Amino acid sequence: MNYDIIATLGPGSDDPSLWEAMLSAGATAFRLNTSHLSLSQTLDWIEKLEEMFQRTGKKPPIVLDLQGSKWRLGKLPAGPLTTGQQVELRSAVTSDKTAVLPVPHPDLFKAASSSNGEITLNDAKVRLQIETAGNETILARVTRGGPISTRKGITLTASDFRQEGLNEKDQLILTQTQSFDCVRYAISYIKDAAEMAAYRTQLGSAPYIIAKLERRQAMEDAIQIADSANELWVCRGDLGAEVGLKTLAETVFHFSDSLPHIAVPVIMAGQVLEHMTNQPTPTRSEVCYLYETLQKGYQGFVLSDETAIGQYPLESCQTAALFQ
Repeated sequence: MNYDIIATLGPGSDDPSLWEAMLSAGATAFRLNTSHLSLSQTLDWIEKLEEMFQRTGKKPPIVLDLQGSKWRLGKLPAGPLTTGQQVELRSAVTSDKTAVLPVPHPDLFKAASSSNGEITLNDAKVRLQIETAGNETILARVTRGGPISTRKGITLTASDFRQEGLNEKDQLILTQTQSFDCVRYAISYIKDAAEMAAYRTQLGSAPYIIAKLERRQAMEDAIQIADSANELWVCRGDLGAEVGLKTLAETVFHFSDSLPHIAVPVIMAGQVLEHMTNQPTPTRSEVCYLYETLQKGYQGFVLSDETAIGQYPLESCQTAALFQ
């Protein structure tokens, strides 16, 4: 069975010899999440990968994950938020306090009034309830504590409001990397088919563009989004943070029925082998789900934390490749 395994690179896999081993183990592409990298860091990673490709004669795709319209925290000290704690979300780029969350996205504050009052952080590992909301400040109470750090994602539950488009950094990355023929682009938080068509018009026909499906409307528009994309990723982390776990399960289950009607490859992403972030072996449920996902018609998997920050990136690739 031939399928794709896109391995995200990060602090846990910053080693060219490991990259070679991951390719031998079954990885078919590498992913860099540029939301966590500067432009110079992104270029440095690509150049190191290109050096390895020249040395080995292998040249898999490098997928650059662009932020798109996804909301993320600014720079702040890493640390936990505790249940019951009051925190402030402030329209700012940086903060020197964990309890003051910098949010460099003015549209989040505009969108707060149209949400159900819940904010989730870090793939819904942390949850907040809005107490008061203003144009530049939100006061909220932590209803589920957990770790936060710079650049973690933010979601307003049950809100469709977004200011769509690529930010300045995304556009710089596009300008500086299109000369690399192995580079592909994954655009986060596609809203619908109209937004994806606008990206295709903006970028032209040359770049290989992946549409990340992380919102309810995008899942519903998948067949039409595929008209403007080369590949689709079903990203369960942010989708689950936006629609809730029960609706996530229902949405993905029914979405799988539409795979025969989608004209481009569809890849499953989001906690595929999450157990292996800290353990050398998968759960039995994870292995069974890998097989079921392939049988439903998905064209492969994206490994995220498992290979980017996990302790067992090579073993994660080997497990994901069990059915190759």
